[in-house]
Amino acid sequence: MSLSEKVNGDGESFAFTEDEKYLFDTFGFLVVRNVLTSDEVKRANGAIDAHFDEIRERTLPDLRNTRDNTAFSGDGKKGRMDLGGVLEWGEESKVFKSILAHPKLVAKFHALVGKGYRMDHMPFVIAQDKDSEGFSLHGGTIDCSSGSYNPFIAYTCNNGHIHNSLLACSIQLSDHNAGDGGFCVVPGSHKANFKMPQVMIDGEMYKEFIQQPVTKAGDVVLFSEGTVHGAMAWKGSHQRRVCLYRFAPATSCYGRSYFASEQRTWPSAMYDDLDDAQLSVLEPPYANRLDRPNIEDDGSVVITTRNKNKKQFDRAVFGTKYF
Repeated sequence: MSLSEKVNGDGESFAFTEDEKYLFDTFGFLVVRNVLTSDEVKRANGAIDAHFDEIRERTLPDLRNTRDNTAFSGDGKKGRMDLGGVLEWGEESKVFKSILAHPKLVAKFHALVGKGYRMDHMPFVIAQDKDSEGFSLHGGTIDCSSGSYNPFIAYTCNNGHIHNSLLACSIQLSDHNAGDGGFCVVPGSHKANFKMPQVMIDGEMYKEFIQQPVTKAGDVVLFSEGTVHGAMAWKGSHQRRVCLYRFAPATSCYGRSYFASEQRTWPSAMYDDLDDAQLSVLEPPYANRLDRPNIEDDGSVVITTRNKNKKQFDRAVFGTKYF
């Protein structure tokens, strides 16, 4: 049985549906419900609690993500908190590592980023306490601040095929109720052609066009980095928590941590206890036809390659396995 044919306990297909295609193309984001179970959410939060002394708060002026005294700036004192290393905690990383090739997400990753998709940024936890700062609106295929075209995060759709240069995947580890704040988005802005008014970037005007999706712990928000997005100041009485990943097509890259170690790879602890599908997502950027491992619909991994004669010819010409 393929991933697209499997269903979860609620009868929801794992496939990327025609409805989801329409919604993502129209609005630039998608909420996938109940990706993690309540037990997985509990374990993920337990791992965060165990490493909470490593979290870093953005309090210095040049680390803050909003302009002072604007709608997204909160009380002006509490900053957003960031925690890295989520794939390097051994057994505590199991839930976080599952996202790399999660059966409820793989078909959606293939539809939005393509076969051979790869992790592009270090995933990290974002936490906000009540009245803490959010993040001014940013991003956009047409950068919302400058009005310049941004090919590194652009959204396009050609001949019925969606392409995201950079796809964000936000794992909700706490509830985000209406009015709580947190992640917000300007629906449809991935297709905008002009820069955004500064008063809208700061959340001071045109608030009716800025949406805060209501989500529950265990949901996943997928959004194009080409969609203008940000975060509202947190108003919830509980701590906001999400874990943010970014994925890119096989041949694309924005970040550079994939060769950060001495071995020119991701940090070595990330590779512990990964299955073949998860390992394939940590590959560096190169074309599928150059022996790239691809996740199949049934969750298995196959190597996509060229024919034997072409490979032998390249070795004879260049003296190396790959051109």
